[in-house]
Amino acid sequence: MAGADSERKLVASNRKARFEYEILDTFEAGIALLGPEVKSLRAGNANLTDAYAIVRRGEVFLVNAHIGPYDQAGRANAAPRRERKLLLHRAEIERLTGRVAERGFTLVPIELYFKDGRAKIQLALARGKKTHDKRETIRERESERELQRAVRGRGRSRS
Repeated sequence: MAGADSERKLVASNRKARFEYEILDTFEAGIALLGPEVKSLRAGNANLTDAYAIVRRGEVFLVNAHIGPYDQAGRANAAPRRERKLLLHRAEIERLTGRVAERGFTLVPIELYFKDGRAKIQLALARGKKTHDKRETIRERESERELQRAVRGRGRSRS
């Protein structure tokens, strides 16, 4: 049994999502994939940049996520940006449906990874940031960098 520290191999992350959106809650979902897509993911051939998830007829779908074709699959490859069904519990889907129906909320994938040999995706319930919020994020990041530089610089001057 793997326990709390289960094996987790990151395939792709959506770093832009944390900048563009205010993350309110996260969910882990499985993904319904075809064989060549799984092999392509294991090779690290995925991109979540413009991806999002939608709830349609009681099911959640991942839209616009790019999983590149697997070279050895030939004709068995599916379209790289096809919609893929996400596997969530009924209660989670109902809760997401209610929240996404609220104004301004969206489902954004943050990370795509393998956990115990199965492809998983971390979805975030998020609200789009306004321009001034993005500026604040940049300001915080730069001040943190300055602080780190000052701490490193202080350690070197004692030599």
